[in-house]
Amino acid sequence: MNIHESEKAAGIFESLGYSETSDEKEADLILFNTCCIRDNAEQRALGNIGAVKKYKKINKNLIIAVMGCMTQQDGMGNTLREKYPYVDIVIGTNNLDKLEEFIISCRNNHKKKIVEIDPNDRPEIKENEKVYRTSGTNAWLNIMYGCNNFCTYCIVPYVRGRERSRSIENVLAEFKDLINQGYKEITLLGQNVNSYGNDLNDGTSFAKLLKEIDKIEGKFRVRFMTSHPKDLNDEVIDIIANSKNICKNIHLPIQSGSNKILKLMNRHYTREYYLSVIEKIKAKMPECGITTDLMVGFPYEEEEDFLDTLDIVNKVGYSSAFTFIYSIRKGTKAALMPQVPYKVSQDRIMRLIKAQNEKTKEISHLFEGRVFEVLVEDIVEKKPGYVCGRTDNGRLVTFLGSSDLIGSFVNVKIEKSQSASLYGTLIKE
Repeated sequence: MNIHESEKAAGIFESLGYSETSDEKEADLILFNTCCIRDNAEQRALGNIGAVKKYKKINKNLIIAVMGCMTQQDGMGNTLREKYPYVDIVIGTNNLDKLEEFIISCRNNHKKKIVEIDPNDRPEIKENEKVYRTSGTNAWLNIMYGCNNFCTYCIVPYVRGRERSRSIENVLAEFKDLINQGYKEITLLGQNVNSYGNDLNDGTSFAKLLKEIDKIEGKFRVRFMTSHPKDLNDEVIDIIANSKNICKNIHLPIQSGSNKILKLMNRHYTREYYLSVIEKIKAKMPECGITTDLMVGFPYEEEEDFLDTLDIVNKVGYSSAFTFIYSIRKGTKAALMPQVPYKVSQDRIMRLIKAQNEKTKEISHLFEGRVFEVLVEDIVEKKPGYVCGRTDNGRLVTFLGSSDLIGSFVNVKIEKSQSASLYGTLIKE
């Protein structure tokens, strides 16, 4: 989501005549697109903002802007204005459409400072945004914004507002345009894609959107993120299973394997319900790649709760997992709960990573000796002469090949696996 939002900001810059530079000292405009999902992300952003102050002395015309989730927090706009007076523009998550206007204003008056944070939690969706895409063969496509779930550890609903879905007509029009531009993989984005359309009250649903997308002609892949376990229904699973283009790869964050912790997190499902969803997925798609998010050290987590999480890892067989130590996020309910000692969390995260790595290695071994269709995504910079791409179920494969293969579908025989990595040989037609 943040990558795609940065692409939208870069599209605005490009329309104003800016071009990208990798050297900060050369820049006429520097934008920080911030995250505040964890406190360390916020502290890192503030440190990086402080580090560019020196460039103002080199280039008096330099414009420094800050946007994103961090700025949307209560009082953060004024804090940035007071502590970082050299920052020219501070905008919230709802003000991206005004960025062009603000940049022009600052170019015309280098002393002007702009802070605009729209507090509306149901802002109007802006269509036809300029986008400077940087993701190669893949294109990101927002189908909705905001979140209604209010997990007790998460700040997102407070800085992104309530769920707002784009019309199915606008989503399909953008999707077709991306296919016509030559993109081979489209990733649908939303904080909870499974609740797409609920706010429109016109019969639109995520299942209906997937059905319409699957009718589009052409050779391409469709992925989506992120799914909430409580909303991934049988109809969506059936559509994915029977689709010619929707990847058999589902990211389904469980966060914890303990019912006690799931309730404290306000996740609205139990481990038993989650496992029943996994069973349905595997029954319809035995080789579906399933990935997840796992958190340790959440308030009140005891050893028994952690062992329930390890049990889920062994039962499900995730291809991979994003693993985290719980981090206090000011402004959330969990921040007020009793905290688990950090040493305990450190021990648990190492045990969790070890268990998941063993499961990933075990699953990777099953790929050896088999042929898979791979969408070639990029060259491998550290291995000259090699390229990489992903299977339909999301596994990254490295093999000998030239850069002209990027963007094409090829068949690759997997020769060996090394933990999460697969290595193969291109099968020439």
